[in-house]
Amino acid sequence: MLKILSSTQVRNLDQFTIDHEPIAPIDLMERACQSFTDWFAARFSQDKKIGIVCGPGNNGGDGLGIARMLLQLGYPIKVWIVKGGLKESDSFKKNLEKIRGKADLFEITKSSDKGLFSECDILIDALFGSGLSRAVDGTFLQAITCVNQSGAIRISVDIPSGLFMDSHTEGATVQAQHTVSFQLPKLAFFLPENQDKVGQWHLVDIGLSEAFIDSIETQNTFVTARSIKKIVRPRKTFSHKGVFGHALLIAGSFGQMGACVLAAKAALRSGVGLLTVHVPNSGNFIVQTSVPEAMTSVDVNDNYFSGIKEVLNYSAIGIGPGLGIESSTVNAFAKTLEDFKKPMIIDADGLNILSANPALLKLIPERSILTPHPKEFERLAGGWKDDFERLELLRAFAHRTKSIIVLKGAFSSIAFPDGQVYFNSTGNPGMATGGSGDVLTGILTGLLAQGYSSQETALLGVYLHGLAGDLASVELGVNSMIASDIVHKIPHAFIKLNRV
Repeated sequence: MLKILSSTQVRNLDQFTIDHEPIAPIDLMERACQSFTDWFAARFSQDKKIGIVCGPGNNGGDGLGIARMLLQLGYPIKVWIVKGGLKESDSFKKNLEKIRGKADLFEITKSSDKGLFSECDILIDALFGSGLSRAVDGTFLQAITCVNQSGAIRISVDIPSGLFMDSHTEGATVQAQHTVSFQLPKLAFFLPENQDKVGQWHLVDIGLSEAFIDSIETQNTFVTARSIKKIVRPRKTFSHKGVFGHALLIAGSFGQMGACVLAAKAALRSGVGLLTVHVPNSGNFIVQTSVPEAMTSVDVNDNYFSGIKEVLNYSAIGIGPGLGIESSTVNAFAKTLEDFKKPMIIDADGLNILSANPALLKLIPERSILTPHPKEFERLAGGWKDDFERLELLRAFAHRTKSIIVLKGAFSSIAFPDGQVYFNSTGNPGMATGGSGDVLTGILTGLLAQGYSSQETALLGVYLHGLAGDLASVELGVNSMIASDIVHKIPHAFIKLNRV
């Protein structure tokens, strides 16, 4: 897991490293510049014309150090400096002296031509670092406007200039195609409102104190493969199907049996020992022929879920995919919530029933896992002004319902009742296709039935779902993927995870 620190914590981390390594600030900056330069040189050839835009603070000092190192590697470099009336940091001054006379230096003013970067193939943005908390103006606004209007590839050092790290951004921001972040990612990277500002982000290690990182508390964490691998339980030689749980999937209605089939196949691929699928009478033949490994429990109603007699003997229940919202289904859903005292997986029409009948929220068994997409979450929890407010709403809703909420999307947010939020590291835009969420429901149901805790189920299930999608995208691309492709890659996701 990678901790996501606040801007204050990042400053404290830098200072702790300086004090306890110990290392001089200029030498720590040199290390950061070298890490960025190594990343850059591995990706871009020396025939590219490079422009570096530097502010007067430590981020600008990084830019000057990077310029010097790229010059030494033979890159053609031009450096633009924006002073804007702000005080120059000591590290900026030292790096400015080191590069003076070695590179072409220019100053940007409020009246600078918007086409001043027209000759650059790549622009490196080093105007502001992670501590910015107010909208840029004056000369800095002019510089950001010029950067964004250029046709060059834009790469930001640590964080795009103008972007707030911990809150909704007001004002202009460099719209980077790449952001090279030092040591740890920033919270702003994970929120949809910033996707056109951050671009693709990358981490480089600059040797900040691991002891400080381990000791500090944070509510936001980025999930990594190594941390997820630790969750997976190896199978023992004398295991049998009874050891791996008996899951119940309540899904499907007339015209929506595909959701049920996808969820059932995914549950089986997750490793569950036994699976029973409760379906309306009209869906029984479909499931029996499409998923022969699953057993069926047949509803008395031909077309939708109207009730099930016994649920207590199952290890876990997943409910919602293709379920429909008939009045009888709503009543049967409510009774299932009342009768089953263990955690459940609730998705799709299960969530729609909850949002239309908020009194049912109090019936959700503790530590259940709800998996809304953004619109479903809005119907459940209400609206928001920006994505930072949505994140806090997500945290509050998980606490209120004593459940784990998986808000699906890029970097799916997994909120625990104690306020912790985990951002998933797998998945791709090809998974934005009908049925993808049903596959996730199946995976989560199968894992929960095997005895994984709700927290383990959510983290492992969301990671595997995204990894299966990533493997499918390598083979098929992101434009033509369908949900069945994700199901087919679940075994390969387990194999890849076990090899980490």
